Amino acid sequence: MTVVASIRLHPTHPTPTGRTAAAARLVHGRGEADANDERTVAIRAVASARLPRGLDLEAAGGTNLGAATIMATPLPGRRPHPESTASAQVHQPPDIVTLTHLRWDFVFQRPQHLLTRCARLHRVFVIEEPVVDDGPARLDVSVRQHGVHVVVPRFSACSPAEAVAVQARLLRDFLRQHRIRDYVLWYYTPMAIEFTRSLEPRAVVYDCMDELSAFAGAPAAMRQREEELLARADVVFTGGHTLYESKRHSHPNVHAFPSSVDLDHFSRGRITQPDRDDQATIPHPRLGFFGVVDERMDLELLRRVAELRPDWHLVIVGPVVKIDSSVLPVAANIHYLGPKSYDELPSYIAGWDVALLPFARNEATRYISPTKTPEYLAAGKPVVSTSIRDVVRPYGVQGLARIADDPDEFVTAVEAALAEEPGERLRQTDAFLTQTSWEGTWTRMYRLISAAMTARDTGAGPDSLSASAPAVA
Repeated sequence: MTVVASIRLHPTHPTPTGRTAAAARLVHGRGEADANDERTVAIRAVASARLPRGLDLEAAGGTNLGAATIMATPLPGRRPHPESTASAQVHQPPDIVTLTHLRWDFVFQRPQHLLTRCARLHRVFVIEEPVVDDGPARLDVSVRQHGVHVVVPRFSACSPAEAVAVQARLLRDFLRQHRIRDYVLWYYTPMAIEFTRSLEPRAVVYDCMDELSAFAGAPAAMRQREEELLARADVVFTGGHTLYESKRHSHPNVHAFPSSVDLDHFSRGRITQPDRDDQATIPHPRLGFFGVVDERMDLELLRRVAELRPDWHLVIVGPVVKIDSSVLPVAANIHYLGPKSYDELPSYIAGWDVALLPFARNEATRYISPTKTPEYLAAGKPVVSTSIRDVVRPYGVQGLARIADDPDEFVTAVEAALAEEPGERLRQTDAFLTQTSWEGTWTRMYRLISAAMTARDTGAGPDSLSASAPAVA
């Protein structure tokens, strides 16, 4: 359920007890013992970092970015928060203010996985891109079931410079009205630096999940704004290893965090269950894809595979964006089912025989690390993909996905997937997936953010920290 409120939402922090209860509720499908185990792992992981003094891990039921009593030394380009002084004791964990180009309700992906976990302990505000509206300039605030506040700026059409000024004013007013004084700025889009330059956060996080400058319709200033953001950031995360290699020399504190998976959720795709109504009449074998259909999709590959094997049925689940639907290949054995909710996805995958990653090889896909790869595997499906670097390694190298690019090779790979005995593949898949989860990813990120806050508070800066790329076999 979504509750819509005005910008004058009551600015009360949830109590630690409420946060702990929320954390317990968010351990999807797990018992209380498992929830306690996860909290113990999180506490141990964060405790191993150089954390700010004054952390209250026990009250949080897990990790906590928490408070620090420190001497603040200004660092060029990275100003300490005004309250981070020897005389200032912060009693609440800092708020998280996220600047994103993605709509919260569009597709449930990396930001949602991370920020819903963050919201167990912190107030989280997600500032989306503006919507043109004829009414007065305002912010619409929606509170989601996870406690995440989604904030949408609305104002009438104006020049780019005016739009930046309006967003800056609205955001400053919002921070004041909601008593957001001690906070972390978490960027997904570098373009948001234009209206946040004057803010004084506790720390700056840049979660670079894609090379946005390579996407269709990217603003001309994207690269310049990213350089500015990198100069201000305390810690940088990348959405995959290829992207890490691209960014590692641009900042002293860059860390690779490839796509993870919610095993409990997607393993439901292994359970025999009734087919979804709009999929039930589609014959087998079914080759499925879920995700956004845009310029990254190899539409010619889809057309040729459907043509070469008219007895196979291609099931495409997801919204069509940034391309005209008229360019989509049309055939009796290609089925576009449209967008589905995150909760529905396992039940669709359960009815597929092979899962596909039919991405084009272009600038828009050069750095991608598709989240759906481990999600397909968790659902127990054989995977056939084009040669996307972050799919080839580790999934192709470890025999967890078949890799093919031209239509004939792709058909051959699908035939092999359909003919295989799944036992050994599932054993290898399960062994691999036990090493990754969004819980583990969030815990490691949390530790790095805590260390970055300490470095800023003490004047050490990101140069005192070290970048890392998790090992890939």
